[in-house]
Amino acid sequence: MREIVFDTETTGLDFEADRVIEIGGIELWNHIPTGKSFHHFIRPEGRKVDPGAFDIHGISDAMLADKPLFSEVVEEFEEFFGGAKLIAHNATFDMRFLNAELARLGRPLIEQNRIVDTLAMARRKFPMAPATLDALCSRFNIDTSRRDKHGALLDSELLASVYIELIGGRQAALGLVTVETTARGADGAEIRIGPRPVPLPSRLTAAEIEKHRAFIATLGEDALWWAYLPRETEATASA
Repeated sequence: MREIVFDTETTGLDFEADRVIEIGGIELWNHIPTGKSFHHFIRPEGRKVDPGAFDIHGISDAMLADKPLFSEVVEEFEEFFGGAKLIAHNATFDMRFLNAELARLGRPLIEQNRIVDTLAMARRKFPMAPATLDALCSRFNIDTSRRDKHGALLDSELLASVYIELIGGRQAALGLVTVETTARGADGAEIRIGPRPVPLPSRLTAAEIEKHRAFIATLGEDALWWAYLPRETEATASA
């Protein structure tokens, strides 16, 4: 499953008048970062950065003077973000601004059913607890030492770590040992860990296996069992 964890910075708080000035996003595949990212500073047409917004993200009008317009990066944006589930913190804010930018260009809007809001996730999981990105990073011991101002790409990286913790931590699936490895016991001796070199013998007798086959036969041609254990291998699997 492909997901994009993203963040935006804007000239202010009014999505109808203010503009997006930074977009950052990182790609996850099955909840694991792939190393692929999207990042652009964007020159806002006809809009200056509000002082209050500058205090938060530190992006000035002078910094944006030579940056591309949203219209110049929109195709790259759509290619990177397209078809993926989109993860954001306080997603309503980001989506209003992005869809306003897309609407100005007559481009398809991002549908709400693609959005996951980590702010809402955190509030459900930790009722009454602080749910800012900084608070969640602190809760999950995620290093924020590089963050002195808000920044779309860095905040996306931090949010990806928070999101993985919110959905159950870094072990995304039950992982059983399938390859041989080694460990050391309490006495320092090396222990081999891995699949058994010789499978254990079946505990079923031949009579029990035959009884099982006879029972499965009574379930009919549409029995769900056959989808998992075809008839030609069922006896072997049972053994």
